[in-house]
Amino acid sequence: MLRTPRGAVLGAVLVAALAVGSLQAPTQAAPHADRHHASRPAYKNSKLPVHDRVADLLSRMNLAEKIGQMTQAERIDVDADPSLITTNGFGSILSGGGSTPASNTPEAWADMVDRYQQAALETRLGIPIIYGVDTVHGHGNLQGATVFPHNIGLGASRDPDLVEQVEHIAAIETRASGPQWAFAPCICVARDDRWGRTYESFGENPKLVEKMETAIDGFQGTKPSDLAKPDRVLATAKHFAGDGLTTYGTGEGDYTVDQGIDQVSRAEFAKLALAPYIPAVKQHHVGSVMPSFSSVDWTDDGIGNPVKMHANQELITGWLKQQQGFDGFVISDWRAIRQLPGTYTDQVEASVNAGVDMFMEPIQAPNNPNGWNVFIPTLTGLVDSGAVPMSRIDDAVSRILTAKFELGLFEHPYTNRKNIDTIGDRQHRKVARRAVAESQVLLKNRQHTLPLSAAKSQPVYVAGSNADNIGNQAGGWTLTWQGGSTNVIPGETVLDAVRSTSKGRVPFSETASDKVPANAAGIVVVGETPYAEGFGDVNGPQWAYDPGDHGVPRPKQTMQLSDADTLAVRRVCAQAASCTVLVVSGRPMIIPPELLDGIDALVASWLPGSEGMGVADVLFGKKPFTGKLPVTWPRTVDQEPINVGDANYDPLYRYGFGLGT
Repeated sequence: MLRTPRGAVLGAVLVAALAVGSLQAPTQAAPHADRHHASRPAYKNSKLPVHDRVADLLSRMNLAEKIGQMTQAERIDVDADPSLITTNGFGSILSGGGSTPASNTPEAWADMVDRYQQAALETRLGIPIIYGVDTVHGHGNLQGATVFPHNIGLGASRDPDLVEQVEHIAAIETRASGPQWAFAPCICVARDDRWGRTYESFGENPKLVEKMETAIDGFQGTKPSDLAKPDRVLATAKHFAGDGLTTYGTGEGDYTVDQGIDQVSRAEFAKLALAPYIPAVKQHHVGSVMPSFSSVDWTDDGIGNPVKMHANQELITGWLKQQQGFDGFVISDWRAIRQLPGTYTDQVEASVNAGVDMFMEPIQAPNNPNGWNVFIPTLTGLVDSGAVPMSRIDDAVSRILTAKFELGLFEHPYTNRKNIDTIGDRQHRKVARRAVAESQVLLKNRQHTLPLSAAKSQPVYVAGSNADNIGNQAGGWTLTWQGGSTNVIPGETVLDAVRSTSKGRVPFSETASDKVPANAAGIVVVGETPYAEGFGDVNGPQWAYDPGDHGVPRPKQTMQLSDADTLAVRRVCAQAASCTVLVVSGRPMIIPPELLDGIDALVASWLPGSEGMGVADVLFGKKPFTGKLPVTWPRTVDQEPINVGDANYDPLYRYGFGLGT
């Protein structure tokens, strides 16, 4: 991103735009502007400063073109008829979770994005689109992409240089397949593990989250010129602010935590919700920010008057843009403005005036037939009536155009495919394997059970629901929005990795119903099934809508081990020479005392992604255990929320705990 404060740039843009008649229709421009416009447009001159190009382009745009730039549609809305991009002048297209071309290959992605881009370039001014995806642990929508550990595992690594390297690879694979914008990283501070998005957080401590914001540099680069390179994408700091601080029981609809209300003092909100955005903006120069679905209700003036973040002018415009000098643009979350009070007109007015610049308004037909098709006329009417000032429109569009110029999209609108053959390659997966190894946290190691011996003389017996399920291992935001146990991606499961590493026999019985061989080292891999926002909340709704689910609701998310996994642990620990339990999950799981007593070694494996070999690396001593807990591990679910620094802090394992080998 540009190191010159973009606030100053935007001011110059608006002054320059006013000088050439930006606030009037193009036909009303002054005579000197007509002469200028008759020559080669300044906005197409790559040698000019970005703010000059933005000012020139803004001066040429009519209201419809400006509002088009503020509008983001979903690929499903336009795929059958890309001319909709041309007709409406959309500023952006996105892929939601699981929204992919029919052939989910890098080449098909690039062809798809370029097809939409061609439609955008056919508009009067030829303004390119920016394409956004949820690259939250690699380009997870793309089959064959490198799938890294989710953020909670990266937080356990305590390795900011590794995190930057991980996200650089994620950026390479994303941009090589077409998209130029990642809706990541999540820089929330997760304070209640019952929240279904806990694994998207680097941890419960704001200092840890801030340390891992090197993720932004991995996406965007560190120099002003980096963003236009074919190995970088625009990053998004999300969800602004306080999505990890919501009070249990206040969730939106039938969610119990997600999209709920932060019932906190202003001081606590500043420390736990706002603090990570200061370095994100001032040090890492993040290019976009996404507001949270959640609300804040200050306890300072009493509970009962929550304000949704998408309408929070005090925080978006006042704190983020004015006080912190954020000079990127604000993108709304998926149809999030529709949770605001009032009519749709009220919702659009409140969010635009609060400081939201671009609106993620998919149609979602047939259940929700109204999206961008009502947003555009609604905002047009609000500007015509004066309810939304033209200065707010020009500010929003200037921010969006600035990002597009910085990304180099006006010079190189189509996908640069020079790195397309590196997607999911050996070198990228090698980094993912290292990230997995560094994310493993050793919680218990009685009598030096770990590392295990790979010698032929000792068989290794493997059991548990997550030992041989790469869909569970990858978690949510993998191929589909909620992920899935039946999803298959290139990589190795933990069982694959153990069999590749051990020289002895490695029998596998998921339920441990098969007899354990004499003198065997037992490994039981337990944990959760995949989930994402909302449906991952403890006691929240059950997901049953992926094709692989066949309409059967997934197991309830409880933070408790399933009966089958519990029985497998008991069987193996009772029969094996040693018993190692790996917990593959997006958050801590409750290990009852009587179960823990029989376990020799306990490992928090988090959601490692595609590289099970990273787990085997530490199990068998190829690499040492170095991971530390990024969140507190509770004794019971009733202890939630539990965080380091609490009064009467009595967890099973404290924040920052982790044994070494």
